[in-house]
Amino acid sequence: MTTDRRRFLQLLGAGGSAAAFTAPFLASIKRALAIPAHHRSGTIADVEHVVFLMQENRSFDHYFGTLRGVRGFADPRAVTLPSGNPVWHQPSGAGAVLPFRPTAPDLGLQFFEDLPHDWATTQQAWNRGNYDRWVPNKGTSTMAYLTREDIPFHFALADAFTVCDAYHCSLLGPTDPNRYHMWTGWTGNDGKNGGPVLDNAETGYGWSTYPEVLEQAGISWKIYQDAGDGLDAAHFWGFTGDALIGNYGDNSLLYFHQYQNAQPGSPLFEGALRGTHIAATGGSLFETLRNDVARDTLPQVSWIVAPEGYSEHANWPPNFGAWYVSQVLDALTSNPEVFGKTALFIMFDENDGLFDHMVPPTPPQSRGEGLSTIDTTHEVFAGDARFAAGPYGLGVRVPMLVISPWSRGGWVNSELFDHTSLIKFVEQRFGGGDRVRSPNITAWRRAVTGDLTSAFDFRRPNHEPVALPSTAGYVPRSSQRQPDYKPSVPVQQAVPAQEPGVRPARALPYELHATGKVDLAAATVAIQFANTGLAAAVFQVRSGSDQRGPWTYTVGAHDRLTDTWSFAGAPATAYDLSVYGPNGFFRSLKGRLVRGAASLVVETIYEPDLEAITLEIRNLGARLDHLHIASGYAGERVVRRVEPGERFALRFPLHESFGWYDFTLTTDADRGFAQRVAGHLETGNDSMSDPALGGGHCNPAP
Repeated sequence: MTTDRRRFLQLLGAGGSAAAFTAPFLASIKRALAIPAHHRSGTIADVEHVVFLMQENRSFDHYFGTLRGVRGFADPRAVTLPSGNPVWHQPSGAGAVLPFRPTAPDLGLQFFEDLPHDWATTQQAWNRGNYDRWVPNKGTSTMAYLTREDIPFHFALADAFTVCDAYHCSLLGPTDPNRYHMWTGWTGNDGKNGGPVLDNAETGYGWSTYPEVLEQAGISWKIYQDAGDGLDAAHFWGFTGDALIGNYGDNSLLYFHQYQNAQPGSPLFEGALRGTHIAATGGSLFETLRNDVARDTLPQVSWIVAPEGYSEHANWPPNFGAWYVSQVLDALTSNPEVFGKTALFIMFDENDGLFDHMVPPTPPQSRGEGLSTIDTTHEVFAGDARFAAGPYGLGVRVPMLVISPWSRGGWVNSELFDHTSLIKFVEQRFGGGDRVRSPNITAWRRAVTGDLTSAFDFRRPNHEPVALPSTAGYVPRSSQRQPDYKPSVPVQQAVPAQEPGVRPARALPYELHATGKVDLAAATVAIQFANTGLAAAVFQVRSGSDQRGPWTYTVGAHDRLTDTWSFAGAPATAYDLSVYGPNGFFRSLKGRLVRGAASLVVETIYEPDLEAITLEIRNLGARLDHLHIASGYAGERVVRRVEPGERFALRFPLHESFGWYDFTLTTDADRGFAQRVAGHLETGNDSMSDPALGGGHCNPAP
């Protein structure tokens, strides 16, 4: 009998009482919060161990849509669907399905049904960026979500450490291609050595992997897993019928020929084909990890792969995963000297078929779908006899938690990340030129996704203690699957509420502009996208006045581009274009293309030293009586007359809104005209999350 199973029986012998294990579990969590950071240099060099734990198949909104201070269900700038409804209203037949919380008791322990999450249905749900085919392709359960009451341990981890609310999986598809991005940087996008792989075929591949790069550079690495019945083809590479042992086949390195052909004693074999073997020898799933931590021999880079029952994949309960994560934390914190120099990343490989409201940033597939100043080579799949054409990613948003002595305090980080960001973090920590640089990450993905260093404060580690709930009551009673729980859509539907309040937010590298210019005579609207920040950004433009689009634009740091929309000959004489960007960036342009219509150019000037924004306004049209400029955060309104050709500037302080702004411009002279300018002023310093996410004051004029 293994140590883990003995624990299960002890719990049952205690009558299933969570109090039986509260003390030891909370003791390990409190150690994680109380252990001082290794603070020798005050830089990323203080991190000596990087640990990745990738769980399975949950979307961000499904877990954290109601969490305080993240871009969840209270998002005031969520996209509008082609139907004219907000993104929450996913079409289903003649009606729509909104996000709903299922009614079963103990939701965090329910065996929620598995939903389609292959390339075909995910591309169809994404629908070329229209994002309106979730229910037909995934089923009504796609809209189900959980709350703090259901998964208290996950919420408490977010409140104690750092949650990333713009972390996306890498590919619009299933498990293996997403895990290939974590371990190799892509899914064989160049078509060589068995790629590109868009499914879970696991037929054997030969492109280079990141552990090989680390090995060449002399960086120690290891996969922590259980062998199940064996880590070879005859035993399905660790996938086993007993869901509480093995690795669920999630060690995707085992599908590469160089590992399959590795011999005992070789670096690839010892790093990737070893593990506990508790079915044969007993012990604990965490025995090797605990021993390495105790001896201070934890490798510089590690990956942990959970058995099926703990992976959080449907149909397994998320709180079984919470128990597993708590045990990993218990092992890592058992030696304070080791945890004080360790960064643990907990993320999910893909979203299953579960809905998330943030449209994934993607490269344009053609000139008709947008532009990019960054090379998009190997980021668009051309299509073949089995799979439809489409961008590889980014994929759907998934949860990411950063657990370390440098990321404590309940922070949110809203920089755009994906699974290749994990590699880029290791590059930053152990790099130096091309020493540990992955050769597979594409130019586009390197530019638009961050390296996760912004989730940390290495100069001033935060030592705030935060209490976390016990996971003792989540220990599985059985290794057997249970019947699928398929929730019913409620009769009365509404967009879910989000927890009120803000949380501290990390500084981001974005400083973005999107300026519209209307030519009434030519019936065109031009938008100039400008990026004066430190990182590339992806904008999406959506039209509310016709069925064209959407369009996607990637603009590199310190670069700009312009595109023009023509409405000449169109049956309608109105335009309605909306621009969406990172961290709540939003611009909208609405008006008429007729003689005498309002035509304003509104440019933003960021003034970080003053914590203010200036709107510079030019009137290209007729005189405008009663131009209204309303602030959604401050609640103030400026009213003035604007003469033809006039140019003026207005400065607005943003200190009280933590740098967040949302201005709507309308005029009595042209009721069809409206422009909206919203987003966040980055000053280089940490800030606070968007107050509007917690139901704060942000009510821009229509």
